[in-house]
Amino acid sequence: MNAPFVLRNARERHEHFVSELLAGLQDHPKHSSPKFFYDAEGSALFERICDLPEYYLTRTEIALLRNHSAEIANYMGRDVELIEFGAGALKKVRVLLDALDRPRAYVPVDISGDYLRGVTRQLSQSCPDLSIHPVIADFTKDFVLPPIDAARRIGFFPGSTIGNLNRSEALAFLRKAAMLLRGGGLLIGVDLVKDPAILHAAYNDAAGITALFNKNMLARANRELDADFDVEKFAHYAFYDPLEQRIEMHLVSLTDQRATVAGEHVSFKEGETIHTENSCKYTPAGFRALAVEAGFTPRAAWYDPEHLFSLHWLEAPGTKPFRTR
Repeated sequence: MNAPFVLRNARERHEHFVSELLAGLQDHPKHSSPKFFYDAEGSALFERICDLPEYYLTRTEIALLRNHSAEIANYMGRDVELIEFGAGALKKVRVLLDALDRPRAYVPVDISGDYLRGVTRQLSQSCPDLSIHPVIADFTKDFVLPPIDAARRIGFFPGSTIGNLNRSEALAFLRKAAMLLRGGGLLIGVDLVKDPAILHAAYNDAAGITALFNKNMLARANRELDADFDVEKFAHYAFYDPLEQRIEMHLVSLTDQRATVAGEHVSFKEGETIHTENSCKYTPAGFRALAVEAGFTPRAAWYDPEHLFSLHWLEAPGTKPFRTR
């Protein structure tokens, strides 16, 4: 495994966490970015969520990858540099790597450095001949990739993480990705509009793991920012908004209270919320239109039998379609 290609040192990442979190908590209404869920503890909690019976997204996406891996690899081509935006557990990318013909390099990009180091170390042990270049960065911001000599640059953006971005943010990300992947393409997982009851169950699991995941943002601030949130005085709240076609996650203050974050005081009224995450859902036509607006050309899409989830292969500008067979 190659050394991590670090774009921010620990102090800069700490200052970024402080400034962005405080800006959101001092805004009206209060909000926080979902990227702050993901320290080592948050990433471990999310892995537990992925195994929950109510959480259909991960198992459905993995099944799609396994069932269509040969076809997907055929679109991607050989000798590729595979860039995973928001790298997580290895189950999904291993399906792709096993199907690809002589992948040149794997570049996982994630904001959680400790977690990223752990999973890439594990992958390097099982794939000793694969060149791995972990990049610790916020993939929604500008970042630099390590120079790699590869035939094609391919993006992988699983988990419907695109849903955490509002439409303008999603469009901005896809436009940057289209330029970054010029001459290659992007495989992206997209959650679909469906029965709200299925969505409600997925984000309000009976075991309460999603609630712990949501509250981990406060616990992480306590650990890293010298904050003093009383985590038990906040409740997890998630609901589906059919007009916006998105799940919203909030932390609801159960009482009037005040917390300190890096020396700054933040007050909460009883019932006031911190809006911690959106998870936007798409219709197939709606997502294709967004991809075209960003500069991609949709070429293929795969759906599970219940039409819960989808995978889309998008060709980037300048791409000459590559077929291995």
